Amino acid sequence: MRAVGFHKPLPIEDDQSLLDLTLPDPVPGPRDLLVRVRAVSINPVDTKVRMRANPPDGQPQVLGYDAAGLVEAVGPEVTRFKVGDAVFYAGALGRPGTNAELHLVDERIVGAKPATLSFAEAAAMPLTAITAWEALFDRLDIRKPVPGAAPALLIVGGAGGVGSIATQLARQLTDLTVIATASRPETVEWSRTLGAHHVIDHTKPLAAEVAALGLGAPGFVFSTTHTDRHLPEIGKLIAPQGRFALIDDPAALDVLPFKQKSVSTHWEFMFTRSMFATADMGAQGDLLDAVSRLVEAGTLTTTVAERFGAISAANLRRAHALIESGRAKGKIVLEGWA
Repeated sequence: MRAVGFHKPLPIEDDQSLLDLTLPDPVPGPRDLLVRVRAVSINPVDTKVRMRANPPDGQPQVLGYDAAGLVEAVGPEVTRFKVGDAVFYAGALGRPGTNAELHLVDERIVGAKPATLSFAEAAAMPLTAITAWEALFDRLDIRKPVPGAAPALLIVGGAGGVGSIATQLARQLTDLTVIATASRPETVEWSRTLGAHHVIDHTKPLAAEVAALGLGAPGFVFSTTHTDRHLPEIGKLIAPQGRFALIDDPAALDVLPFKQKSVSTHWEFMFTRSMFATADMGAQGDLLDAVSRLVEAGTLTTTVAERFGAISAANLRRAHALIESGRAKGKIVLEGWA
């Protein structure tokens, strides 16, 4: 099968940073689906793993997490899907990635592809939808009010992949006022289009930006990027007993200023369930099925912003470069094979 991978961490400008490969076809395990990948999307985790991982000598590592495709074969214990089903999913760390024609994935973390979306449109959604859903409803529990706080959610990095889905989920499934941050005209408009009630500039002090809205102190803050840069301002603006979640990798996280306000801090890492095979691992498959139904009902929309052509090393290098620039909005998708 064709695939794209790497042998050692290299800057994305290096032609050897991602390579076109030919690898053996994988064989499904007991609960695996063998999926013929039709489309993939790129996430910051792809670039982080590429820069940090050291594959064994002579053994390339295949990246990629988001995918949509058709079930080609199933393991003997599979019960949720059959050959020919259209699926979408976000894969797992520790297993070969989705940048391959054929990919193995545990059925418990797979959802039925929304019938109303193309494979590319569907591939844009799984990782960010799982991350946003778990952060908002499992970690922050945004359906449970913070006493005395403004019923509002601040999303730092509202135009990114996760922020784009979180904005929609909060706007469509709750009564919260959604405040997104963005700094460029195109990302401000993107966030507004997805349903943010207010968009503020994260290049300015966030506490003053939020105060100027006249809403009061928000009960919830979800930080998707540059958390270490914004943490002091978040400490000022969040309501007493508020709830704070983050997904990025700050070099340090000093939450001591949260103490006087009794602000709770929650990490969200969507690979936790698959990494540790938790008892509720199947919740991610159920979650994706729920996302699929919401898409088909018109409640959620895909967040595709860029289409980079077929799945190839050259196109994936372009996608990684845009992610690393910090100027991407929504999701980058690749479809088919060169």
